[in-house]
Amino acid sequence: MKFKFLEHTADVKFVAFGKDKEEAFENSALALKETICGKAKIKEDRERKIKVEGKDLESLLYVFLEEILFLLDGENFIISKVKNLKINGFALHATIVGDETKNYHFTNKVKAITYNDMLIEHDKDKWKIQAVLDV
Repeated sequence: MKFKFLEHTADVKFVAFGKDKEEAFENSALALKETICGKAKIKEDRERKIKVEGKDLESLLYVFLEEILFLLDGENFIISKVKNLKINGFALHATIVGDETKNYHFTNKVKAITYNDMLIEHDKDKWKIQAVLDV
């Protein structure tokens, strides 16, 4: 299981999993994508390289997901997948693959990523990320 949605009174809450923190971050991006456009199949016609930095893993997750929202709102670019994601300390480099937003219908308007209930846990051979999206 890559991610699952949890009950939340007003917003969207998810938990994402990975064998390493990179995979957990990738799956967090997929949870954000599904929140935005449901299970729509997004073409992989365009790529955007991103680099973001944080002061800890939580702030890194926050700026990573915010960058995906910026691409959506500022560049009309919707994510299909993340590839080549690398985390070095609190810096993240990745390639975001997707398409122009004009070709799709969106189910939710995600206003922001929040720190509310955010957690990143590492236990033996698995990583777990929990986040809340303001919709």
